[in-house]
Amino acid sequence: MTAPLPNPRMWTLEVLKARIFDGSIDTVVLAFTDMQGRLQGKRLHAAYFIDVALESGTEGCNYLLGVDVEMNTVDGYAMTSWEQGYGDMEFRPDFSTIRALPHLPGSAMVQCDLIRTDHEPVEPSPRRVLARQLGRVAERGWSAISGTELEFILFNDTYEEAWAANYDGLTPSNQYNVDYSIVGTSRVEPLLRDIRNTMYAAGMNVEGAKGECNPGQHEIGFLYDGAMVTADNHAVYKTAAKEIASLHGKSLTFMAKYNEREGNSCHIHLSLRGADGELVFWDQETGARSALYDHFVAGVLATMADFTLLYAPNVNSYKRFAKGSFAPTTIAWGSDNRTCAVRLVGHGPSARMENRLPGGDVNPYLAIAAMVGGGLHGIEHELELGPATTGNAYTSGLPTVPHTLRAARDAFTTSSVARAVFGDEVVDHYTNMADVELAAFDAAVTDWELRRSFERM
Repeated sequence: MTAPLPNPRMWTLEVLKARIFDGSIDTVVLAFTDMQGRLQGKRLHAAYFIDVALESGTEGCNYLLGVDVEMNTVDGYAMTSWEQGYGDMEFRPDFSTIRALPHLPGSAMVQCDLIRTDHEPVEPSPRRVLARQLGRVAERGWSAISGTELEFILFNDTYEEAWAANYDGLTPSNQYNVDYSIVGTSRVEPLLRDIRNTMYAAGMNVEGAKGECNPGQHEIGFLYDGAMVTADNHAVYKTAAKEIASLHGKSLTFMAKYNEREGNSCHIHLSLRGADGELVFWDQETGARSALYDHFVAGVLATMADFTLLYAPNVNSYKRFAKGSFAPTTIAWGSDNRTCAVRLVGHGPSARMENRLPGGDVNPYLAIAAMVGGGLHGIEHELELGPATTGNAYTSGLPTVPHTLRAARDAFTTSSVARAVFGDEVVDHYTNMADVELAAFDAAVTDWELRRSFERM
């Protein structure tokens, strides 16, 4: 991974103003990423954006970081509650994130940070969580670069039809395993091409598309970038891909495990660079990994169980962790070994670690923050990297990652390392998020229970 180049397709504030004044942009989307990794925010008329929001931003209810997936207000969050009156927080635009949205006529987007009414950052905001860890990296004179690889399953049904069918009996866009198949991707190339070209025009560096294993499963890849840029792009891409699929009369899902076949992964690649692009993970003189690289990987592995909640944030996330599924179950590392949770690839400038634990439902800000925080923990404590796993990690007998959300929640909330890295406010906030999901799931009656019990019990 060499240092990324500036992207000329992202807009400056001057370009956005010019497009507003010439009438080509009439809508500005101000958006932030919530706990679940979703873009939330407002569509502003361009004139209002210029006259008001450009200087003062805009506001939104602080319950947006205190609700469940269904947008229900829930108890247990320190920053927001009925007792506190559900006040406002400011959406503060980050003008380095301005981009066109070519699939939405006349629209541009600016991503935002969240600020409290006392002008302090909202610490549990995912973008803030990542920014704090990247700040720790910068204090050492380094920068973090990363890339995320998101898989999705595409269906010929619309989102409305899928909802009406309770997401049962949907028709995948391919009927068989199309992993690397050119014919398989050709079947849905109009949509894949539209997503690729739209994302390129929206300021992302698109690599390409390939088929995956589950019927209808595909991946569109993007070039690595600065860690914050990658997380921002990831959030925009997930939203835009769904919107573009809808425009084609189709639907797609990034959920970690849609059915009993292969789940949707989100492998995350990460490396560190010096201020002027110097290598941190590689020793040029010896032609081997640097000691810092080994300490970093050792830290990611040492904290993997404690930080799994940030890699696998939902009940469904844990359905991916199955032996022989290419989703990891053991806390192991290997050189180009896809059975391990951490796979080391490349050499010299391309040397990087790949975290194979997250699924397509991951919040990229939190996952990258966990990798950076864990890696810095390893560097600070000079943790030794154990031997590489050269065989099948599934049968290695090594410690495993938590296999349920409840186990991951307990490991995270009781972790002294997590509290040292992220702070009590963040740990308590995301512990409560897990508690809310667990309570909702425990109260639900599933299709599996109905089929198993309706007549036969």
